[in-house]
Amino acid sequence: MTVEDTAPRPSILLVDDDDRFRSRMAQAFEERGYEVQEAETYDTAVTIVRDESTELAVVDLRMPGKSGLELVRELHRIDPSTRVVVLTGYGSIATALEAVRLGATHYLTKPADVDELIAAFDRDGRDGTAQETVAAETPSLARVEWEHIQRVLTDCGGNITKAAEKLGIHRRSLQRKLSKFPSRK
Repeated sequence: MTVEDTAPRPSILLVDDDDRFRSRMAQAFEERGYEVQEAETYDTAVTIVRDESTELAVVDLRMPGKSGLELVRELHRIDPSTRVVVLTGYGSIATALEAVRLGATHYLTKPADVDELIAAFDRDGRDGTAQETVAAETPSLARVEWEHIQRVLTDCGGNITKAAEKLGIHRRSLQRKLSKFPSRK
């Protein structure tokens, strides 16, 4: 056995309700030498962290039941030294700021690879880097509108008619907006 074999591996908790995405991410972290634990829900994640706190956590923002923001708050309450990166497919400045306020180290939008996540943990927010990065990545109005539409559509279970009603626009107008995808910024 070499010294490298006995060195403690950093521990990470991956919380995402998408089994395929979570298992791929777990495999990638394991290949990079991390000790990985996985959770599908808020309750499972809290149970894991109460039994044995992890150094790092990647938390999906939108999950069935309690949200990723609620989990960030609870993880930070259980162990303030746990560094948390919030990962979401529905990014917004408001939720990014709220995640950082609740104790997240950083906030990334999907798709993000493991190397981006590791880099986000290195920008640990103690020097204000996370807040500066959030402010520097201000999206365009078209992007914010697109994200809002996607969020409402998801909340309506993909029902375009119901989403159009919630948004206060005609169903065909919503369909036209959905056929366009704004640039990243």
